[in-house]
Amino acid sequence: MEKQHKVSIWYVVMGVWVVLLLQQYIASMFAVEVIPYSRFLELIHENKVSEVAVSVNQIQGKLKTDNGGKEKKFRTIRVDADMSQLLKSSDAVFKGEIQSNFMATVMSWIVPTALFFGVWFYLMRYMGKQQAGFMRLGGNKAKIYVQDELNISFNDVAGVDEARQELVEVVDFLKSPGKFSELGGKLPKGVMLVGPPGTGKTLLAKAVAGESGVPFFFISGAEFVEMFVGLGAARVRELFDQAKLKAPCIIFIDELDALGKARGAGFVGGNDEREQTLNQLLVEMDGFDSTLGVILLAATNRPEILDPALLRPGRFDRQILVDRPDKKGREDILNVHLKKIKVEEPLDVAAIAAMTPGMVGADLANLVNEATLLAVRKSKNAVGLPEFQEAVERVIAGLEKKNRLINPKERRIVAFHELGHALVAMNVPGADPVQKISIIPRGIGALGYTLQVPTEDRFLMSRSELLAKIVTLLGGRAAEQIIFNEVSTGAMNDLARATDIAQSMVKEYGMGETLGNVYYARKRKAQFLDIMPDGAAEYSEQTAQKIDEEVKKIISQQYDRALDILSKQHKTLEQAAEILLKNEKMDAAQIEELMKTAS
Repeated sequence: MEKQHKVSIWYVVMGVWVVLLLQQYIASMFAVEVIPYSRFLELIHENKVSEVAVSVNQIQGKLKTDNGGKEKKFRTIRVDADMSQLLKSSDAVFKGEIQSNFMATVMSWIVPTALFFGVWFYLMRYMGKQQAGFMRLGGNKAKIYVQDELNISFNDVAGVDEARQELVEVVDFLKSPGKFSELGGKLPKGVMLVGPPGTGKTLLAKAVAGESGVPFFFISGAEFVEMFVGLGAARVRELFDQAKLKAPCIIFIDELDALGKARGAGFVGGNDEREQTLNQLLVEMDGFDSTLGVILLAATNRPEILDPALLRPGRFDRQILVDRPDKKGREDILNVHLKKIKVEEPLDVAAIAAMTPGMVGADLANLVNEATLLAVRKSKNAVGLPEFQEAVERVIAGLEKKNRLINPKERRIVAFHELGHALVAMNVPGADPVQKISIIPRGIGALGYTLQVPTEDRFLMSRSELLAKIVTLLGGRAAEQIIFNEVSTGAMNDLARATDIAQSMVKEYGMGETLGNVYYARKRKAQFLDIMPDGAAEYSEQTAQKIDEEVKKIISQQYDRALDILSKQHKTLEQAAEILLKNEKMDAAQIEELMKTAS
């Protein structure tokens, strides 16, 4: 083993002493004698000066020596000529001096020295931090919040009553754990919040911490994984060690799927950094005592890709679904956000909730903000229902682009196309009610749109209702075919959506006429995200051909159905198009009135 040497202060003292000796030796080599000015005048009269250099304030020169020795250097300060003549007559010794400031001299040494040592100290400290940071990349990055910083309670969370009720037990345990331990009960070590993005999973976790008044450790799953092997596992260990010291507390891991993806999926070899981090998390969850009051919460919108070991009893053994809110839930969420703005009274919140099916809490918060901005733009003192209706259109269809120039022919095609959607929807049972038609361009590529709002939230759909959606989507192209005897590229998105519905009917819902009640989509989509499955389905080429034939048959039948409906409503289509081209907007009541007069 190499012997360790300690640095002694005497080494520093000896080093300083050697430096001073060298300084004196070097100074003696270049020494210059300072003489009074009176002596300089005497040396001039004695002819002992061999060389002189005169400047404004001083005189430098060399003195003659006997026997040809080395000339001696001297320096003196100049004195006024008249003054020197007067002083010389008195035989006084006189010399010139430059007035010096002692403090200035001292500061001229102290300030540079202090500045040098200050810069040196800062650099050493900064480099030390950099080295420490490099060596501690595995350190805990969790943000710790206390109750005053969170200031969030269950009153700030709406539309997720079932999930909130499940989490009340966690709050009760953190407040009074003795009530559970008396009966020998143990709270689940891990609680996983599962649901689509924007439904309020993170807000719920913060509300649990705010209600219970305990420290809240917040960290993202992606922050555990580093490029250096083993640092993610070290970060997990440090997080749990800190949590045990601050117990009772809550650890919240957001986006758990970034860390807890199933091991061995898509990786070669088992010594992967992410897998080591996940293994350490599993070990820590097994090792800590649930009676300490450390509750582990996590959130994800992709539960289907999580490792099964995370979901077994003893780890994340309770999964709480935070789903999209229904109409009542949307009303509650809107009421929470409406408290923060000025609204016109009375405001029909139920009508706004009915216009926003499928929206989650984040969407509704954005909707309220958009409506407020519209009211400010109109210089109104409060936000009313018209601003919310316009905000819904803006969120769904995009921003209006009234300055986009469209030639009259294309504008006419767009008008008949959108009216084709509307008239078919109004004549097909099971279709969503039409609310508004517009030919004002919106968003990136939409030249017009037909707004349909369902009367209620739907969780199941029948075959006839799915066919109603397809025939409504194909109504735009059918109207173009009837009026112009040709079709345009404007129906591309309609065709894509209609084909997706038809494929789902045949491959997933067993609604084909010849293939029977068989599920052919082997690779399932993500549960809460609109992500297409990877890989090919597992069925024969003959089955694939039959699926294609079934899909094509459904599309063709519904297109013929749309042509038939619009042919019967040809007069209404023409009259409504003229009004729409003139006003750029129409509502369902105007079309219904035209349909009555045409019949």
